[in-house]
Amino acid sequence: IKMKMPDAHENVPVEEMDSSLGLSPSVDGPSNIDSRELGISKDPLLFIQLNELLGWPQALEWRETDIPQITLSIPLYHRWMLFEEKLEVGAGRWSAPHVPTLTLPSLQKLRSLLAKGLVLLDCPAQSLLELVEQVIQAESLSPELRGQLQALLLQRPQHHIQTRGICWGSAHPKKASHDENIPLKEQGQNSLRQKLPPGAEAAAVLAGELGFLAQPVGAFVRLRDPVVLGPLTEVPIPSRFFCLLLGPPAPRRGYHEMGRAAAVLLSDPQFQWSVRRARNLHDLLAALDTFLEGVTVLPPGRWDSTARIPPPKCLPSQHKRLPSQMQEVEGLSRARRARTEDRDSHEPHKPTLELQRTGRLFGGLVQDVRRKAPWYPSDFLDALHPQCFSAVLYIYLATVTNAITFGGLLGDATEGAQGVLESFLGTAVAGAAFCLMAGQPLTILSSTGPVLVFERLLFSFSRDYSLDYLPFRLWVGIWVATFCLVLVATEASVLVRYFTRFTEEGFCALISLIFIYDALGKMLNLTRAYPILRPGSPAYGCFCQYPVPGGGLRETGRDLDQVRTDDLGLVNASLLSPPECTRQGGYPRGPGCHTVPDIAFFSLLLFLTSFLFAMALKHVRTSRFFPSVVRKVLSDFSSVLAILLGCSLDAFLGLATPKLLVPREFKPTLPGRGWLVSPFGTNPWWLTVAATLPALLLSILIFMDQQITAVILNRKEYRLRKGAGFHLDLFCVAVLMLLTSVLGLPWYVSATVISLAHMDSLRRESRDCAPGEAPSFLGIREQRLTGLVVFILTGMSIFLAPVLKFIPMPVLYGIFLYMGVTALSSIQFMKRVQLLLMPAKHQPDLLLLRHVPLSRVHLFTAIQLACLGLLWIIKSTPAAIIFPLMLLGLVGVRKALEWVFSPQELLWLDELMPEEERNIPEKGLEPEHPFSGSDSEDSELMYQPKVPEINISVN
Repeated sequence: IKMKMPDAHENVPVEEMDSSLGLSPSVDGPSNIDSRELGISKDPLLFIQLNELLGWPQALEWRETDIPQITLSIPLYHRWMLFEEKLEVGAGRWSAPHVPTLTLPSLQKLRSLLAKGLVLLDCPAQSLLELVEQVIQAESLSPELRGQLQALLLQRPQHHIQTRGICWGSAHPKKASHDENIPLKEQGQNSLRQKLPPGAEAAAVLAGELGFLAQPVGAFVRLRDPVVLGPLTEVPIPSRFFCLLLGPPAPRRGYHEMGRAAAVLLSDPQFQWSVRRARNLHDLLAALDTFLEGVTVLPPGRWDSTARIPPPKCLPSQHKRLPSQMQEVEGLSRARRARTEDRDSHEPHKPTLELQRTGRLFGGLVQDVRRKAPWYPSDFLDALHPQCFSAVLYIYLATVTNAITFGGLLGDATEGAQGVLESFLGTAVAGAAFCLMAGQPLTILSSTGPVLVFERLLFSFSRDYSLDYLPFRLWVGIWVATFCLVLVATEASVLVRYFTRFTEEGFCALISLIFIYDALGKMLNLTRAYPILRPGSPAYGCFCQYPVPGGGLRETGRDLDQVRTDDLGLVNASLLSPPECTRQGGYPRGPGCHTVPDIAFFSLLLFLTSFLFAMALKHVRTSRFFPSVVRKVLSDFSSVLAILLGCSLDAFLGLATPKLLVPREFKPTLPGRGWLVSPFGTNPWWLTVAATLPALLLSILIFMDQQITAVILNRKEYRLRKGAGFHLDLFCVAVLMLLTSVLGLPWYVSATVISLAHMDSLRRESRDCAPGEAPSFLGIREQRLTGLVVFILTGMSIFLAPVLKFIPMPVLYGIFLYMGVTALSSIQFMKRVQLLLMPAKHQPDLLLLRHVPLSRVHLFTAIQLACLGLLWIIKSTPAAIIFPLMLLGLVGVRKALEWVFSPQELLWLDELMPEEERNIPEKGLEPEHPFSGSDSEDSELMYQPKVPEINISVN
């Protein structure tokens, strides 16, 4: 038997676990207790194995049978995955993991046998022989039966050990030899051992039927010190528990079922916690009775007992089944917390450490530097992992795509004042500097849609009033840097506490839609550059012009009818191909001469192929195909493989699709200007003061864009160990704003989508997981090197033009669409939008819908949709100059929702603002208990899976 629970939540308060799994929206729920606060030591993992005696009355031998697959014994406030694997004897393999089911009589008989049998707690035996001798001596048996029973118990069991085969890495069961009392060589080679963490312990359950026994023999032993019991277990690790269940032949394999019952009991976290601390038989039976109280009985006529229940998506809370000792400790802890709340009830809301005001000028910045400085060496050492290599490739291609796309858009918006070269250079300089000095180096700086909109508006204003654009832009950048430094000095970053999920989802949805819109818009532009030729279209026109006497040109047309004549073999000079026309001294003229009608459709094919292939590979991680290592590699390199596939298709067909344009010369796009922008140019002097107005609006936009992204990246469910740096990040952005303005480079701020993709590519997952168990989310690999290498490669991309020029642009647009869709589909807002289109009976069983009326959920979603639509309309109109104010207005809209929705509804629909959080303990506001019975069914309760994607949603 082997059952397992992920190590991801070790020493993590329950409030953090629950918020990351989406089980409860409460800020300070009743289960917010740290195991260290309760004084509970972490129990080691327990590997449980059931050996059954087979062969009576012929040759007797112990064999492994049903194996409920791995159990972990960790503090009680962790979640447990209890799956069973049954050995398929005919097929020679283990079955798919499934939930173990027991018969009620087997539990009752087991209790009766343990009550009358032998119970040894803290047995001092140091070997299997000593253990068997102590058990046999305590039983009231004749000397002859004792000898037979001892010889039988010392007989080597027949294990089905899974070892790696030579051919194709297959697994083959191997049988053990018979005459040794030490662990077998095959036991050490068992692949299952790699999944057990150091310090794991074993429990052996022996069950069977013997004809020479007149009465049952039952024993339960807890060893004082774990000891390796020879080859008794499949994996040679120290054993802590030993359970013996023997008796005369019984109908329906009664002892086999009792052995399964004992194994499943030991795999139960509450029973195991109690039996490890039991002092006598009464405590053992009390733990078994507690297990029986939680058993659910299925009627035999309504359920097939041979059916295998697949593992659930999420497990019910163990809170109700806590042992009485644990409930007493929890009560004391809750009382202490209540006294603390009473003492602090008149104090203001206490934010996290990064968002606490110091009351000193630049105090927050100083605290960020002090907090991040000790982690600086590890920020580079932690990057020495193969996963970082895949992250570099993924984010490099995403950054290059973003730089090229936004560089092209910026070149169109500024009429060549800035272009792709400035985009490459600015991305490299600003991004590398930010990764070296920022408080959160996982953030990726890039051009963003809102900033691009502001650049377009600023250029239009300069052109309409005959102003010199780059000097005017320089003064705007100087004032923005000044305003941002003032915000850093006054610790304005603490205001991000008012950015709830309502604001974050609206902003993230807008950015994702900009990504999707730009990707689709670029594809439409390709169809205009390479039009689809239809019969009768003017694009079919192609003329071969020949010189005639007198210096003129004689035109011979080529139309659809002549092409049909050409197919009949009637060829004349007017139907020559453009190359042939040139060879005969003519000149091809017309839009159809150099147009390949297949490029538009093939570009669309490349676009959809890269997008769909990247999406498919991203979901391979949770599929059933391939080993886990292969699935992880395919998922991590999804975008890289999609780009390689698109390039391969393009190279195979050889069509002249538009390729990636990388500048080959290092000089500004705008002819005649240097790398340093003159502060005045031809503009009047008073423009330096007038620039404060657009600079104020841009400062609001930069602050909102930067800090919302920072809040999203530093959420608790991502389990970042090294902390955030809100003040330090804004300081770095301000300095870089000044530098890029002086050099005439684009302005850069944190890119939400690419930063989330960066974190997603660096997430850590548990490796010692049982079959059928999804890897548990351990956190993010926090370091600075991946971002630094990405931006260095971006700067060197100018010199990689011979390689990058083969990448088709439609493939990059497909990756652009992939990034926008994945970010948009991950937020809870989109799931509530889907509820608008679902009949009530087909809606998923979301925990949100159990506490908030459906009409109120739809009203909240409609308000978010209206705000998003208003933001998009303003962004797309000449009034886009007030776009930053509208982003700030989302906070005001969220504050106004307190007049429309009750605090209880906002608690489930969104998050509470600091003033509201102070009132959470008030009666009627906090849910009764986040893990009530109605909330623990195996249903789609959570917005996030067990191994969460890097997404925006909190619950």
